[in-house]
Amino acid sequence: MSDPLVEAALAARARAYAPYSRFAVGAALRTAEGAIHAGCNVENAAYPEGTCAEAGAIAAMALAGGRHITELVVAGGGTAPCTPCGGCRQKIREFAAPETLVRMVDAEGRLLLRATLAELLPHSFGPDNLAGAGA
Repeated sequence: MSDPLVEAALAARARAYAPYSRFAVGAALRTAEGAIHAGCNVENAAYPEGTCAEAGAIAAMALAGGRHITELVVAGGGTAPCTPCGGCRQKIREFAAPETLVRMVDAEGRLLLRATLAELLPHSFGPDNLAGAGA
């Protein structure tokens, strides 16, 4: 059974630039309109200047005019799920509801973990917290 979101995450992972850690990650998201956007991690010799795959996928979505994530897949390597880092969880929250499904798959696309954004980022702060705050 083919899953375009998993396939996009795996294809992005194959393009990752990870010469230092050798830990390639790909991410793909689906928007409310059904569009799929992907990103890969891009490392940098100045280590904190690298970017995560999830951030790349979100940037691609924003560039295309998307503003709402309905589902996300993160593809990492190894047997442990590659969950989004804390910063990426907050970036995802900017464009996704707490009930949004996040799936973590291995390098072959096998499901390792599925969780809602609320499970990954409990008691989150998002755009709805600013409603009526003069923002």
